[in-house]
Amino acid sequence: MEGKNGNLEAAIDQLLNVEKQMRLAGDVSGTKKAVTEILQLCFEAKDWKSLNEHIVNLSKKRGQLKQAVTAMVQQAMQYIDGTPDLGTRIELIKTLNSVSAGKIYVEIERARLIKKLAKIKEEQGLIAEAADLMQEVAVETFGAMAKTEKIAFILEQVRLCLDRQDYVRAQILSRKISPRVFDADTSKEKKKPKEGDNVVEEPPADIPSLLELKRIYHELMIRYYFHINDYLEICRCYKAIYEIPSIRENPSQWILVLRKICWYLILAPHDPMQSSLLNSTLEDKNLSEIPKFRLLLKQLVTMEVIQWTSLWNSYKDEFENEKNMFGGSLGYKAAEDLRQRIIEHNILVVSKYYSRITLKRLAELLCLTIQEAEKHLSEMVVSKALAAKIDRPMGIVCFQVAQDSNEILNSWAVNLEKLLDLVEKSCHQIHKETMVHKAALKV
Repeated sequence: MEGKNGNLEAAIDQLLNVEKQMRLAGDVSGTKKAVTEILQLCFEAKDWKSLNEHIVNLSKKRGQLKQAVTAMVQQAMQYIDGTPDLGTRIELIKTLNSVSAGKIYVEIERARLIKKLAKIKEEQGLIAEAADLMQEVAVETFGAMAKTEKIAFILEQVRLCLDRQDYVRAQILSRKISPRVFDADTSKEKKKPKEGDNVVEEPPADIPSLLELKRIYHELMIRYYFHINDYLEICRCYKAIYEIPSIRENPSQWILVLRKICWYLILAPHDPMQSSLLNSTLEDKNLSEIPKFRLLLKQLVTMEVIQWTSLWNSYKDEFENEKNMFGGSLGYKAAEDLRQRIIEHNILVVSKYYSRITLKRLAELLCLTIQEAEKHLSEMVVSKALAAKIDRPMGIVCFQVAQDSNEILNSWAVNLEKLLDLVEKSCHQIHKETMVHKAALKV
């Protein structure tokens, strides 16, 4: 064993002399070859301590060439998977991290090393440490890193923040990715870089495709919006997943996603975006495969009062089954929110048919007590989903919007214009008839 160590040290000393000569002469290829051969000898001898020491020492040599440091870091990264135990692996990663820190020419390698270290920390259950490690790196500034690798790295940062329940930082990190980036046409040929441009590296083999990253991004955003109970945004995320070709081609997948789209559309508060999505979903031919949901959406579009008890009895089993399907349950408040949306729909329907109605009659139509009906109506008025006034002593609700003086004058002006048009048309018709009658008399 001692003989082997002696031979190793002698061979390394000889290579160190060669490395020094090449480095001082400014020979890039010779220096790269010397440093990589030193590391290779240490690796073949399984002398991990010596390997770490030589990586640090070689990087600190006076006038060390950038290309040699890059080659050394890339070479040592290949040895990480060949380490005998976890402790040795962590030590090697930390050594390479310290060597590459602050060096812009090995920033991509450093990002990959930190990702490996964060994965190890996560496997050990240290999610907070893993998230902190990942946040040290701002990959969006790396010009030479492939777009898919950048997105995958940021998505990993977002996932770790969600795992540690740091939702504020997760949202900040997610904004670094524009959803439009997933709609880029990947079939187009890549342009050859011009002279002086940064050469973009090819992403590693384990980086998913752009469409797969789109799915991961929207699934992570669903987790975030689920935390803040933003049903409309969750629906939009599922809609984006539904548009992915691999999902659309597989009925067993798109049916589950379409179910989720329908549920979250119903749970979302009424607004123009929700109405637009509701109508576009109803036009989807695939909805005919799940007729119960098509009927449910039709009921929401139709201006008729929906009976809550009969609706809940019809859809209770479907609602309960969602927790066992793709995406999990709809949320702990979902059943309560569903009832709230049906009440809101019914109030909007009543406002379309009545200009004035008693609170007692409104409560009867909504199948609620007078206090509950007043509470829900007040909430809708406060959120500006509806314009209404309640005369509490008389118990009358007025759905007419109070017009200001300008609006009244404008409406009068429009009415006068219409009246004058009618008078002018009538005069023209009378004149025409008189002329025809006179012509007939002459004949």
